[in-house]
Amino acid sequence: MDKRISDVVARQDWLNPLEEGLQKAVQKTYGSMGERGHKIENALHGTWFGQPLHVALTDVPIGSWIAAMVFDVLETVSGRDEFGTAADACIGVGLVGAAGAALTGLTDWQAVDPPARRVGLVHALLNVSAVGLFTTAFLRRRDSRGARKAPAAVGYGVALTAAHLGGDLVYEHRIGVDHSQSEQLPDDFVAVIAESDVPDDKPVRAEHNGKSILLVRRLNRIWAINETCSHLGGPLSEGKLEGNTIECPWHGSVFSLEDGSVLNGPAVHPEACLETRVRNGQIEVRRRRGREPRPPVEITGAGPINIARTGTEG
Repeated sequence: MDKRISDVVARQDWLNPLEEGLQKAVQKTYGSMGERGHKIENALHGTWFGQPLHVALTDVPIGSWIAAMVFDVLETVSGRDEFGTAADACIGVGLVGAAGAALTGLTDWQAVDPPARRVGLVHALLNVSAVGLFTTAFLRRRDSRGARKAPAAVGYGVALTAAHLGGDLVYEHRIGVDHSQSEQLPDDFVAVIAESDVPDDKPVRAEHNGKSILLVRRLNRIWAINETCSHLGGPLSEGKLEGNTIECPWHGSVFSLEDGSVLNGPAVHPEACLETRVRNGQIEVRRRRGREPRPPVEITGAGPINIARTGTEG
């Protein structure tokens, strides 16, 4: 079943103009609002929350409509009107929750690329259909119970199909998950690049065991954070450096070099930071250990070691 639904959606090339047009329209709408638009986007992405806000809000309509179906069954079996009243209330709560889920989902979707973009569009269209059916049921709540229950039951089936595609977006296309793979960063100091290969004010990519690390030299400090954008895996070393921040070249997420925090979405997951030191002409890095402050200079038998802290781990 999983493969059949995904294959059918993937073959709907006629949706491409709708995908592109809607995506550009959403981006243009936010862009026209300037800085205020960025703030609204960040709020709806869930940058402040540290997790995609859409995922949290989808539980409201799904849970409410499941409860409505249960109450409808109980009313049918028992004949008690209070179960029908409870079902009506649950449908209403679900519709309110669906509005929030739709707004956050659309905001996330505008920063998604093909082929996930098409799956997301069909997911949204199905949810709109489900909302229409539940709205019809809610408006008919004072009519005969049969007139209300039928569209609600169909709406629930459509919502389940939409939820299935939502799961496909997460588990197959990895939308809304952390792409940074920060667990691969070294726990002990390792040399990753010659100090001479890191010029001032230019993002540089280094590697250790296949894991990419971003290095930036600014104001006599060397910053190091995970190089893979947590949003969809963009290369931060190819991004725009502005002050102590780096902007992903793919979708514009902005991260602080100081502590890896997300300053602008669509990313919601912070980047992991590393401690750096220069030893024997090589820049060494390791995953930040705890939150205790470290001295700027450390003297050992091997000579001076300059350490620049890069903030807390993301």
